[in-house]
Amino acid sequence: MRILVIGAGAIGGYFGGRLLEAGRDVTFLVRPRRAEQLAQAGLSIRGASGDVDLPAPTVQAGGLRQPFDLVLLSCKAFDLPDAMEQFAPAVGPDTAILPMLNGMQHLDMLERRFGAGAVLGGVAQISVTLDPRGRILHLGEIHSLVFGNRGGAPTERIQTIAATLAGAKFDARASESILQEMWEKWVFIATAAGITCLMRSTVGDIVAAAAADLATALLDECAAIARQQGFAPRPAAMQRNRAMLTVAGSGFTASMLRDVEQNACTEVDHVIGDLLRRGNNADPHALLRIACAHLQAYEARRTRTRAARTDPLP
Repeated sequence: MRILVIGAGAIGGYFGGRLLEAGRDVTFLVRPRRAEQLAQAGLSIRGASGDVDLPAPTVQAGGLRQPFDLVLLSCKAFDLPDAMEQFAPAVGPDTAILPMLNGMQHLDMLERRFGAGAVLGGVAQISVTLDPRGRILHLGEIHSLVFGNRGGAPTERIQTIAATLAGAKFDARASESILQEMWEKWVFIATAAGITCLMRSTVGDIVAAAAADLATALLDECAAIARQQGFAPRPAAMQRNRAMLTVAGSGFTASMLRDVEQNACTEVDHVIGDLLRRGNNADPHALLRIACAHLQAYEARRTRTRAARTDPLP
């Protein structure tokens, strides 16, 4: 099975790198700067499952000439329109696209561009980042990739993908309820991003401020929207989420907070804004709306200050 990984950043580089380490046929679609970095230093992963340095086959936009069997999609949501145009030549009639983005909006975009039959559901559970040298740092022990047909029933294609992913140094699992699992992750990610960005703090610091009840209240708001959409989080998922959001001393933050701290673009519209729209929440004081407005104000200020730096002097 020929696999094209879109991007060689933290998530795509980790899962693609572990597949490459396991001897799979993997190519990374990357931008020129990352291509040069990989050509010079290779793909480096550091983590609990072992350190590895590998030569990484890469291709750049315009260099795709034939379809791949599987496309692993791990770009940021705001980069998805450009990414779709770049990897479109790699999508043939039998290509499966496995997105690892949070939320649901990307499924609609991918389906409009490539058709419903090409697009699988996917959930990546991992904490990973890039260091200044471009090495992929796995920050914990969890590294799972869950995937499946959005209709639920397993197919021969899903079985083939499962066999291809098996044996790499991460947990891969085919799911017959992938949309349920995607919604459950979305509820958690929206809550974690909303509360840690709103407070500009780790979970442990929020707990220390006696504000863990705000985190769980936001979790309940997000879960209520999922319930309205027919995907009520299961009790085990809610229990796990509450536990993670109320641990004293926890250093956990959402990756969106790290984006804010680095003055980078965030996925606020895809992760929080889209959930809020689907909930049609009329309460002007809902925590989810406040968190969304907080991050949208950050984005507005970021856009304004960037534009001011590029304006010519009078």
